[in-house]
Amino acid sequence: MADCTIRIKKNGSAMVSGSFVVEDVDGNPYTIEGEAFLCRCGASQTKPFCDGSHKAAGFESAPHVGDTA
Repeated sequence: MADCTIRIKKNGSAMVSGSFVVEDVDGNPYTIEGEAFLCRCGASQTKPFCDGSHKAAGFESAPHVGDTA
């Protein structure tokens, strides 16, 4: 079984749950236990984490992972 699961939320963030590490641009690790919501829209002021800005930005995602249209 996987150590973490990534769930893409409709018109929103990517919810990552489990035990995982997020590294910043300098390679500094941040261990996360539980859940984190990662920005997909680019509007968050707390990147890489979601701050809910996708709502005001009107972000719309593809219907399913892998869809390009």
